Amino acid sequence: MEEDGRLTDSPVRGNMETSGVRSTGADAPRSAGRAGRAPWRILAAALVAGTVLLAAGCSDDKSPSWQGGSQGSGAKSSPSPKPTLSTVAVIQPATDAKDVVAATEVKYTSEDPGNTTVEVKDSAGNAVDGTLDKDAKVWRPAKALKYGETYTVTVNGTAAHGKGGSTTSTFTTMDKPTRLVRISSFLGDGQVVGVGMPLIVKFGRSVPVSNRATVERRMIVRATPAQTGTWSWISPTEVHYRPKVYWKPGTKVVYSVNLVGVPMGGGWYGRSDLSVDLKIGRSFVMTVSNSTKKMTVRQNGKVVNTIPVSLGKPSTPSSSGTMVVIEKKLHTVFDTMAELGPVKGYRTDIDFAQRITWSGQFIHAAPWSEGVQGKVNVSHGCVNVSEKMGKWLFSRTMMGDPITVSGTGSKLQNGNGWTDWNMSWDEYKKGSAL
Repeated sequence: MEEDGRLTDSPVRGNMETSGVRSTGADAPRSAGRAGRAPWRILAAALVAGTVLLAAGCSDDKSPSWQGGSQGSGAKSSPSPKPTLSTVAVIQPATDAKDVVAATEVKYTSEDPGNTTVEVKDSAGNAVDGTLDKDAKVWRPAKALKYGETYTVTVNGTAAHGKGGSTTSTFTTMDKPTRLVRISSFLGDGQVVGVGMPLIVKFGRSVPVSNRATVERRMIVRATPAQTGTWSWISPTEVHYRPKVYWKPGTKVVYSVNLVGVPMGGGWYGRSDLSVDLKIGRSFVMTVSNSTKKMTVRQNGKVVNTIPVSLGKPSTPSSSGTMVVIEKKLHTVFDTMAELGPVKGYRTDIDFAQRITWSGQFIHAAPWSEGVQGKVNVSHGCVNVSEKMGKWLFSRTMMGDPITVSGTGSKLQNGNGWTDWNMSWDEYKKGSAL
């Protein structure tokens, strides 16, 4: 084949043109008197003629150039160079991968992990902030990558044994998904809470068990001073965090939930990141004994008050277990008419109410039972105290202060309130996906 009357340098095209010349030579008319020649002699002559014609057709005082730079029909082409081996390699995301999740990690191999570095840049050449775990050989972005962006990964290790020490790889993140899960924190910046307060994160839809470990790894808690703790899934839409023992008074807690672009099951992805900065207050712990009908109050480990109480009567016993103050209401109304009807129901004004269960158990002032407090249980399950002691407690407690009730014969059901401390540490840890 020819282009503009010139023979191209392509090996394929060159072979096609050479073939054409040979066909012309082989098909040339045979002269009389040569019909008796052996066929192989005719073919040899045709090949010679074809060679001459080819040379003439290409002649511009240069021989045709072939792949590998060899000239002439007798030269051998040089083999293509083999790719250089390296002591490092990117294994995730795959080279030139598309539709990569924005929350992806970069995983690599290295023959010398301690001296290996990883750099990730966007299409504009800007370096992406991240952390490198040399033990796990994983680079993690500080926050989700941009949607629909191409990134280049460069891993630099140590050259050895004839192998190079670096490699590069590119990948492109997915477009922004349409199905996004809302993430929220019950607590907010600047709050001061009790030593029993769990950190609470909620999701707008259920997170499948198979996705919880990925989600949990991106929920980071930093406490000063440092304390052992863990996340525990309370339900498919709610996860809590508590330390092994009550928070140390004055602890500064910062927790971040980095879930933008994180797969959360069924084609859903995390919508946002969040961060909360709060403080743990003084230690204020309430202990109630049914046998003595008294509440012992300790602040920073020291007994500061002993308060007579009346707990739930036999038909409506108080729950035994460890709870925390969920909310406080200076004045409220307890109304059970719709639930219990006009015969057993009641509607009562209440002062200094502090909720400790979802089922309706409170610490509150009960002036109508002051005469039997410390002696007889007459409540509907609440912890009754006097008006004076109700005010005293209300002025000192805060959300997250723990209260333990014992000896009532009715066990607190986990989930009926913030019951994180109603479980042993070993039991609580089982709720973690990690």
